[in-house]
Amino acid sequence: MSRHTVVINDEEQYSVWPSALPVPAGWRPVAEHDSREEALAHVETVWTDLRPASAR
Repeated sequence: MSRHTVVINDEEQYSVWPSALPVPAGWRPVAEHDSREEALAHVETVWTDLRPASAR
């Protein structure tokens, strides 16, 4: 298993990124997990409104 990082952008949209890679510009890390599945479960828990922040 490879570690994955949950990242968020300024529009409060989440993504899962491999921890071995640098976080892309415009995104910041919020949590790190031992597996992609754990990271996706984290995203499902915290990202309850899928609309971008500017559309809310």
